[in-house]
Amino acid sequence: MFSRVWRRRLATDSMGYALSRLEIDSECSDGDASNSGVDENSSPNEPTNILDHDVAQLTKLRSAPHENSGDIFPGKRRSSVNTVKMLAGRECNYSGRGRFSAADRCHVLNKYLPGKYPSLVDRMTTRAYVSQFSADGSLCVVAFQGSHIKVYNVDRGWEVQKNILAKSLRWTVTDTSFSPDQTHLVYATMSPVVHIVNITSGATDSRANITEIHDGLEFSRDNGGGYSFGIFSVKFSTNGQELVAGSSDDAIYVYDLAANKLSLRIDAHTSDVNTVSFADESGNLIYSGSDDNLCKVWDRRCFKPKGKPAGILIGHLEGVTYLDSRGDGRYLISNGKDQTIKLWDIRKMSSSSNCKPVLRKYEWDYRWMDYPHPAKNFKHPSDQSVATYKGHSVLRTLIRCYFSPAHSTGQKYIYTGSHDSCVFIYDVVSGTQVAKLQHHKSTVRDCNWHPYYPMLVSTGWDGDVVKWEFPGNEEAPAPLIKERRMERYRGII
Repeated sequence: MFSRVWRRRLATDSMGYALSRLEIDSECSDGDASNSGVDENSSPNEPTNILDHDVAQLTKLRSAPHENSGDIFPGKRRSSVNTVKMLAGRECNYSGRGRFSAADRCHVLNKYLPGKYPSLVDRMTTRAYVSQFSADGSLCVVAFQGSHIKVYNVDRGWEVQKNILAKSLRWTVTDTSFSPDQTHLVYATMSPVVHIVNITSGATDSRANITEIHDGLEFSRDNGGGYSFGIFSVKFSTNGQELVAGSSDDAIYVYDLAANKLSLRIDAHTSDVNTVSFADESGNLIYSGSDDNLCKVWDRRCFKPKGKPAGILIGHLEGVTYLDSRGDGRYLISNGKDQTIKLWDIRKMSSSSNCKPVLRKYEWDYRWMDYPHPAKNFKHPSDQSVATYKGHSVLRTLIRCYFSPAHSTGQKYIYTGSHDSCVFIYDVVSGTQVAKLQHHKSTVRDCNWHPYYPMLVSTGWDGDVVKWEFPGNEEAPAPLIKERRMERYRGII
């Protein structure tokens, strides 16, 4: 009975250097369409580290069921927790709340990982570099190397809401970011100008300064209009009033949108700043990652008198390609060209005076060479990371990694694209590889988990935009009213 009720209710880079035309890397292609979906034949990675840190406890608190969920009836011996027992416990009000807690909800939903049922959303003839859901999941943006940016309306069957032809393109669109109110989109390329587009206007086609105005935000102080540097990463602040960007001139930029001017420039690293992010909603802390192998933390409240980072996170042996904040101003993850993801606690960061570079004993270039096999076992002698996750491949381009959504998983997982054309999902606490999604025929640079649905979108250098779901989710009706989106699952579980 309860399983039937459950089913019914639930149903309700250096960017890489190659030709701009589509190219499928032969070494990444499995050449067999029948292998699409989760790789069930490969055994998950053995846990490399069982996380013994307070982030493990926080993750369990966010995603573990109520202590009484194992009770079928009062007085009976406790048994293992499953969805049916949790539903029965809710109906019998064993928790005393008459409903599922947020952790109960996450415990149920994170059992249904996106996968096994990939479906093709779109296919282009150029490489896809960016795929990102909006904050409420109603929109998804995908950016391609051939000047195209597409904004899909997820609630309306992934129809194209905006077809943008980028301006001032140099090499590729490197990054995009939705404004918090989801009315505007900014996009960056390998130039010092970031463009902003109104995505709520009526016209579907948006050709820069032909059919619509793409306002240019100048990040170069000399306003020369040339390609003095390029921008690899750009992010809106939570309040929508600022942009933070990382660039190829080793700097971090902060742009004040209200004043329409650059408000801060930081000589942050000694090499390309590949990735930047606000640490939390306050906007005071900024994280950055660079090809100098370092992640740095910047506190704007004390930056001006010191002019130095609040701290440095040491542990990667090669450049940092991407970082993602847990949103709490304390934890972040980073993807590195040393083929690892690292979890960091900024309370363990070092001062700049303690930063000593490790000289590599091998020569390689990640843009065209495989990572040296002996180097895979190297460990930084001053590694400050909390945990390390291995199995995926970070080659050819700035591959991205993320925490899974808080609403549906309690951020229990970490996931990443990979050069071997797969998407990898790791358990944060155990380090185990829990899923490996296979469909693409070339490098997966970006992928993004829907903030509320058990759905993931991935984009690859094969030009494919792929949607991953769990069985049954594809039949779930999409709510048209954004305000009711969270209620869809909240009322169910």
